[in-house]
Amino acid sequence: MIIGVPKEIKNNENRVALTPAGASELIHHGHEVYVQVDAGRNSGFPDEAYTEVGARLLPTIEDVYAKAEMIIKVKEPIAPEYPLIRPGQLLFTYFHFAASEELTRAMLESKATCLAYETVEPADRSLPLLLPMSEVAGRMSVQEGVFFLEKPHGGKGVLAGGVPGVKPAKALVLGGGVVGYNAAIMAAGLGMDVTICDISLPRLRWLASVLPANVKTLYSSVYNIRRELPTTDLVIGAVLIPGAKTPHLVTRDMLKLMEPGTVMVDVAIDQGGCFETSHPTSHDNPVYVVDGVVHYCVANIPGAVARTSTLALTNATLPYAIKLADKGWERACREDKALALGLNVVDGKVVYPAVAEAFGIELHNLGF
Repeated sequence: MIIGVPKEIKNNENRVALTPAGASELIHHGHEVYVQVDAGRNSGFPDEAYTEVGARLLPTIEDVYAKAEMIIKVKEPIAPEYPLIRPGQLLFTYFHFAASEELTRAMLESKATCLAYETVEPADRSLPLLLPMSEVAGRMSVQEGVFFLEKPHGGKGVLAGGVPGVKPAKALVLGGGVVGYNAAIMAAGLGMDVTICDISLPRLRWLASVLPANVKTLYSSVYNIRRELPTTDLVIGAVLIPGAKTPHLVTRDMLKLMEPGTVMVDVAIDQGGCFETSHPTSHDNPVYVVDGVVHYCVANIPGAVARTSTLALTNATLPYAIKLADKGWERACREDKALALGLNVVDGKVVYPAVAEAFGIELHNLGF
């Protein structure tokens, strides 16, 4: 199969979808790999690293799309890429369709096959291709959040871990999945007073058994969240419903419960955000203020630590990319139910229930 790796063009997206090591593995399996010039440079992988393992360079993004049967990316295509996508072309990347009707309609019109990292789901309900970026984003959410808690950056001016005689800052983590767990670990490590919420009692029991003593668990409800907000310094939104738009756990009227300079980090912004007042931001301009509350809603948080993120992402995606390249998407998905769940759009049809529901589009069944 001919595989193309374009340079990401989304604002401040420094990751690349495939490391030279990953390219080498695909080439070892008999496939051709074409990489756009400078695609890996911002992740620490120069063009020479790809050519040394047998990959070929192409000068423009147009060349990559025109050449490849399968496009491997990090982030969803954006408007300049829409016209480059061909009918029948396989796109393997993060899509988060339920958060963008424009993207969904564009991919339907393209008649491409869109296989989304974030909905590949084995029988154990884990999300193996979302997991590594969730780990990065969860840890970075606290790192960025405490930065913006500093007074010069718009926050309250509180130190995460406090000092002797002064209490540490309080963090509220909404969601006890991979993002939430990693956020809680990071916040606890900084010495913060952490509360993590979830609606699953088995998950809360597990979290209580593995997290440090300065992390408390709390059942997630509107009542409990409202009770916590007045004394919280940093709120981490870490809710995920696979493939679907996230619910708003913090509504506009709840902002008045918080002190000015409170920081909210919405890691769920890729799926629409779990704060009602959230809208996507970029690393160029990451925060804005609503009713005195600082909102950090960067849609590609892991892009800031591109080398770590690229290595972690390729580790997870490469086995699936090899299956798709070796067998073709249809056979690979028939033989691997987890991979089949990654299919969201095929030949102008929506095949993933949550995407169809989000926009009232007819759902089609592929039969596997």
